[in-house]
Amino acid sequence: MKLVIAGGTGFIGERLRQAAISKGHEVVILSRRSQRDFPAVVWDAKSSGEWQSALEKADAVVNLCGTSIVEGRWNVRQKKQIYDSRILPTRALVAALSQAQEKPKALINASAIGFYGDRGEEELDESSKPGDDFLAKLCVDWEREALMAQSLGVRAVCLRVGMVLSKEGGALGRLAFPFRLGLGGHLGNGRQWMSWIAVEDLLEVIFSLVNSDLLGPVNAVSPNPIRNSDFALTLSQTLKRPAWISTPKWVLNCAVGEVSSVILSSQRAFPKKIAASGFKFQFEDLSSALNFYLK
Repeated sequence: MKLVIAGGTGFIGERLRQAAISKGHEVVILSRRSQRDFPAVVWDAKSSGEWQSALEKADAVVNLCGTSIVEGRWNVRQKKQIYDSRILPTRALVAALSQAQEKPKALINASAIGFYGDRGEEELDESSKPGDDFLAKLCVDWEREALMAQSLGVRAVCLRVGMVLSKEGGALGRLAFPFRLGLGGHLGNGRQWMSWIAVEDLLEVIFSLVNSDLLGPVNAVSPNPIRNSDFALTLSQTLKRPAWISTPKWVLNCAVGEVSSVILSSQRAFPKKIAASGFKFQFEDLSSALNFYLK
């Protein structure tokens, strides 16, 4: 199987590259700069070029491009960077697909459960309507760009990814740090729902989608979302550290500004499509995932 990975040097992309190679797949990485440790096809993630030939005869193009949404405070410039780092590479890839002689069979394009916005207690699946905040509107535009591939005869999947847990990188290290210091606790009122997925399961979801007939939005989350207060309790029990300090909403607002809306938003999402396809999660519950990653 031939996989082309855009964003293959990031947190998820690097793990996907290694896992694909270990499975014996041919992997082509699109990167904005040449790589020392492995070969990569250089592109600018904005426009056409010689890199387009790398897409020929691929089984799937996996697009994971996008700068972090939680690094630093949001301002007009930061929001534009977050938006452009997702929209422009997706647009360039779809344009390249239109010119390919032997088109890839599928485009698996990253998205996020931020698509749903802050939804309180509502149970969310792929048919749920989008939210109306910045991140939700970004995801709507992002998915619209990716789904244009379907008019070219390329199956397009928009992977709505939840919070990704891993031994290294991602959100877990940042969340666990204050607990290790004995300063852990829930955020805001703690009642917001958190939809998460272990990185091993996320990679297997991607591999399964390459060979499936699923298209459109797909929630890449564990079947068991959890409230923030319960997440904090499970994390404290795993690390055998207290969870007694809550961080009020106003403190988060002062610390990170508008980014706090992402941290405190409630998204009770379920993986309806991949569950119906027969996909089996390695980590269905949070306790098993945290024990695997933190012990």
